[in-house]
Parts: sequence; C-alpha cells; structure tokens
Amino acid sequence: MAKRDLEGQWALITGASSGFGVDFAHLLAARGAHVVLAARSLEPMHALAAELERAHGVRTQVVGIDLARPGVGAELKARLDAAGIAVDILVNNAGYGVYGDFLDHPLARTLDMIQLNVATLTELTHTFAAPMRERGRGKILLVASIGGYQATPTYAAYSATKAYVLLFGEALHEELKRHGVTVTVLSPGITATRFLQVSGQQATLYQRLVMMQSRPVARIGLDALYSGRASIVPGWLNALTAWSNRLMPRAIQRKMAYLLMKN
Repeated sequence: MAKRDLEGQWALITGASSGFGVDFAHLLAARGAHVVLAARSLEPMHALAAELERAHGVRTQVVGIDLARPGVGAELKARLDAAGIAVDILVNNAGYGVYGDFLDHPLARTLDMIQLNVATLTELTHTFAAPMRERGRGKILLVASIGGYQATPTYAAYSATKAYVLLFGEALHEELKRHGVTVTVLSPGITATRFLQVSGQQATLYQRLVMMQSRPVARIGLDALYSGRASIVPGWLNALTAWSNRLMPRAIQRKMAYLLMKN
C-alpha cells in the first residue's frame, strides 16, 4: 500500500485523459494528493475522477480545456483560483509527436505541436512555479523524451521540442531549488501509450523490443521528483542510449536514429 505522504496537497496533471496522465493521477492519488485533471476530452477524465475518488478517497477537479492555445496558463489558473485550489505539484505531461518527414506534414499541425509541447509547457510552468516560489515549496515534473537527447529524423520537430523541455527543465532545477521548488525532467523512451497512434507511426521491430509499460515509467518519474533529481531516463537501455549520445559523433547519431525510426 502506498504511503499517504501527500495528504491535502493538490496535483495538477495536464494531458490527463489518457496514457501517462492516467498513471500519474493514480500514483499521486494513492499517496493522498487531490488531483486536478486537465485536457480536452471530458468523458474519460470524469470516469477517471470517479475512479480516483472511489479508490483513494481524494478530491478531484476536472477541467476541460484546449491546452494548445496561447494564454491557457492564465485561464487555467483563474479557474483553479475560483475553486480555491492552490497547486502544490505540477505534472506538465500534455504533448504529442508528428511522425514522418518534416515537409510531408501540414505546417499548421507542426506549429500546433510546438505550441503545446513548448509554449504551453513554458506558460504553465511560469504560471504555477511563481506562487510555489513565493510559498517556498513545490514540485514540478516536466515530461520530455529520450528523443530530446538527439536529432531524430522522422521526428525532427518533435525531438527538438523535447530537447527544449530537457534543457529548460534542468536549468530551472538549478534556479528554483534554493527556493524550495524541485523541477525534474522525465525522458521516457518508447512506451505503451497512444503516442505512436497519435503520431501516425507503426511500431518498428526495435520499438516493440524496447517498449516499456507506462505505469512503471510514471512511477520512476515521480520517485525522481521526490528524490530531488534534476533529470531521469527510465530503463537501463534508454539510459545507456542517452549517455552514449553525449559521446557519439552527431552525424552517427542522426544516421542511427533514422535507421531505427524507419518502418
């Protein structure tokens, strides 16, 4: 049974209607945290909220909102302020990828992805980290990707957005830790979520062989957050890949990534 060490705290989870968002919600609620679920799809979030309340005895707040819009941070905070909710834990999880050659996708879809993965993540972090710093406590988990450690052909723009999240989060870790706020970056490898389906890719043989389940990955991320780590790559093979990318010539990285990502 999970320890109830987060009793009375509120956790805001973006992208809470599926995948990692559901896992983070269960893991945090099991530790006693009340949970705000934020995403566009209301029906699965209402079902999840009922399950969390029943299984863990916590309070929930469901916020149906399109996170891929400028200004969404202020809107979300205003709605939570009106409900009397101060966010103690922010899980910036919302995001998606677009698979294929960059020029083969409509520019609007790529820009929408960049808005969600980069601009919205930055806005939400700024919006909710500021009151955390004032209070002298808070936790922020940013979900990046192992793709952020290298240029990834067929995921050119996506891997660039996750490189931003990785570097942004590690820098914020240093800036905010003296104020009692922990920022941790979680960089998963391929995981059994809807990511491939949404991105438009069929899993390659390599991806099927190394795929991890989402609940253990989410747990690793939260454990790293509460251990005060700046960054974590779950899975020994993923961690080895991320480490080796710091040493390998970039031209070789690109070619290997292209071969592994092609169907």
